[in-house]
Amino acid sequence: MDFRVEHLRKVGRLPNPEDGLRSLVEHAPKAEAWAERTMLRLRPTLTLLYGIRRRIATGVIAIFSIWFFVHVMFGANGMVVYRQKKAEYQNLHQEITGLAQENARFTNQIDSLQNDPKAIERVAREQLHYARPGEVIYFSAPPATPSARDTSSARK
Repeated sequence: MDFRVEHLRKVGRLPNPEDGLRSLVEHAPKAEAWAERTMLRLRPTLTLLYGIRRRIATGVIAIFSIWFFVHVMFGANGMVVYRQKKAEYQNLHQEITGLAQENARFTNQIDSLQNDPKAIERVAREQLHYARPGEVIYFSAPPATPSARDTSSARK
């Protein structure tokens, strides 16, 4: 077994703080000159923007207000959707009310058929055509539908 290390990496030396300061002092005039050139180039634009800052703010607020209005009216939970959901809710509420009334009517009918002999007799006579001994039930014939007359007036 060979434990020799062939290639060691060079350990970088830590920078000296004086070197950093020296570099900063050497490059400071270049940085100041660049900042001055940039300010001279941007000063007219910045002055113009500063002069119309209120108009810009008003425009931004107007655009935001329009966007907010559109979002409130037509967004996922906007007024249009809200009105549709409200109409759907009212229709469902009316349907539930109607079904509850129908349920109550059927409950009353079931209760009367279970406990009221007169109701039982009425259903037996009307639906099952039952009769008491000695009674005669008469049925009337359904009304005849008038047949279409064949007239030759259309042929003339």
